[in-house]
Amino acid sequence: MKKGFSTIMSAQFFSSLADNALLVAAVELLRMSKAPAWQVPALAPMFAFFYVILAPFVGAFADSIPKGRVMFIANSIKIVGCLMMLFGSHPLLAYAVVGLGAAAYSPAKYGILTELLPPSQLVKGNGWIEGLTVASIVLGILLGGQLIGPTISTWLLSIDIPHLHTGIDTAPEAAIGCIMFLYLTATLFNLRIPRTSAPLQPMDGLAELVRDFSRCNSRLWADKLGQISLATTTVLWGIFGNLRLIVFAWAAAALGYTTAQASNLAGVVVIGSVFGAIYASFTTRLDRATRVIPLAITVGFLMIGLVFIQSLASAVPFLIVMGGICGYLIVPMNALLQHRGHNLMGAGRSIAVQNFNEQACILGLGALYVAMTRFGLSAFGAIVVFGLLVALTMELIRRWHNRNLVRHADELERLLTIARSDAH
Repeated sequence: MKKGFSTIMSAQFFSSLADNALLVAAVELLRMSKAPAWQVPALAPMFAFFYVILAPFVGAFADSIPKGRVMFIANSIKIVGCLMMLFGSHPLLAYAVVGLGAAAYSPAKYGILTELLPPSQLVKGNGWIEGLTVASIVLGILLGGQLIGPTISTWLLSIDIPHLHTGIDTAPEAAIGCIMFLYLTATLFNLRIPRTSAPLQPMDGLAELVRDFSRCNSRLWADKLGQISLATTTVLWGIFGNLRLIVFAWAAAALGYTTAQASNLAGVVVIGSVFGAIYASFTTRLDRATRVIPLAITVGFLMIGLVFIQSLASAVPFLIVMGGICGYLIVPMNALLQHRGHNLMGAGRSIAVQNFNEQACILGLGALYVAMTRFGLSAFGAIVVFGLLVALTMELIRRWHNRNLVRHADELERLLTIARSDAH
């Protein structure tokens, strides 16, 4: 890997680690304040809100200035959101501001990969970045649970600095204070990200950016490989974005776990997901990425399998396997999507289109979960609904791709030839 790749990975890891630790703290803040039950699942769509609203602009912004600087600005916005939550703003509003920073961060994070790495290393690079991202998601939830747990939170709250009153009086507030340092660490790594030789593209006016984004979105959905990889990653991330919160409700219902205990259980997924992502990066070629689609159908049925788990002994290996399959699926499809997007419209804009679709799916499914919660559906019922949605949607995508292979064989062969030559 080229010089600077490890710096990008470190910045991404600490930033995402903080995002997900903050999610756990926000869940506990809502529960301690006796907020309505629907507000906990509302955290995921609130985080996704600015991804969808700002999608036409963040990609162009990421292409207009050096991407390391974009990541620095985005992390600074996340710090503002963290401070808002710490000093009394509603957790939903504060987490939405953190989502604003994440929306600006993502096109730069993924876009710089296509600028720094040759196509032959794109799958491998995605394997490492996706493996670290999934690891940071699960470890962040695990860390958040430890920080709000009785042992560490009691120690944190016992720290007394003479002549300084912070106003931090609860376990989630103490956790948020620690999470601030993770964001600061990510910001320091952002300052060390190298400038690439890729030319900068000036931003147009707002109206033109919206039109340009609409054209880019249409172009990627019209591409016979881009549409399949985009549909697949959209569904998988849409489910995964909400599953983090469903797990809290499932662990409480199936195992009687508290927020801290449920976050500890989420940590076991990292074993499978990281190994799945790394295994895919070494074994799956760019031109063969679509061959993993049938495996994605099993993810839906695995989700439904959670309903039948009633003990920790069966939950741990089950979650490891499910994490491994998800990690193995996301890497090649994500790499193929980035490859097609980079060829069609440029790195920043293609990632913005990807984020828009994936986060719109998170937003839509999150709204569905909030509605199901408000109408009294249990966590088990929500898991069954989400699992059936995944299995059905991935089966439709598989048939869509097979139809393309029959009706557009020449075009697909041409695109696969490009991917095959770039992979070498």
